[in-house]
Amino acid sequence: MSERANGGNGAESAPIIRIRGLKTRMGNRAIHRNLDLDVRRGEVLGVVGGSGTGKSVLLRVVVGLIPPHRGTIEVFGQDISKLDSEGMRRLEARWGVLFQDGALFSSLTVTQNIQVPLKEHLKLPQQLMDEIAAMKIALVGLPPDTGAKFPAELSGGMRKRASLARALALDPELLFLDEPTAGLDPIGAAAFDALIRDLQKSLGLTVFLVTHDLDTLMTICDRIAVLVDKRIKIGTMTELLTDAHPWIHAYFHGPRGRTALAAHEGAQGG
Repeated sequence: MSERANGGNGAESAPIIRIRGLKTRMGNRAIHRNLDLDVRRGEVLGVVGGSGTGKSVLLRVVVGLIPPHRGTIEVFGQDISKLDSEGMRRLEARWGVLFQDGALFSSLTVTQNIQVPLKEHLKLPQQLMDEIAAMKIALVGLPPDTGAKFPAELSGGMRKRASLARALALDPELLFLDEPTAGLDPIGAAAFDALIRDLQKSLGLTVFLVTHDLDTLMTICDRIAVLVDKRIKIGTMTELLTDAHPWIHAYFHGPRGRTALAAHEGAQGG
């Protein structure tokens, strides 16, 4: 495991996200039951699981969009259930979120989309917001003229990058990504993985990454949290490859898993 996944001493080693005894329900169906999870500062944590295990639900619970039935969720040492609206707003300014569909406002240009969180949390002159938006567009590898375009004028890969630029608008410490490579072709997905890895290293981000993409897990994740039996089993890729749980074994050792592992080992060897 990398040094950045292990963390340092004192406050630096405290988990940036700490979940204890989480129970989540959707109607009469239990999604998570007594789920515990720590996300370490500076790591890329991948969250995987079968259909209906609540991967995206977990992300939405952590960012406060879905209330838990029971349990505690601490982000940056703060229990989100005890925060008032202003406290939650301040906390939200410290993280960025990229949802699976991008969630860009179709009636706004890319520049205007990036400026939405700036207007919500800061009071800045328009010229400075324009400059910040241009910087974020360049940061995610989009050409300068992208800012004047509307989401419908962009390819799927460009929309993902535009959404990422908006997630990074406030220079967050923590980045939530929900299926970031979904809908991308293999080349586009690999390029997006490389972008996330580079940004994480250069900006010192902690990344909470929900995905089903085995290539993403093997390429950029320090640890992997697997949702099984309504709880989490967590470990490095090496540890999970030897896990005897039936779903985990089938996931990592099935045809797609073997292909992704062979490609990753080939890249490492090269």
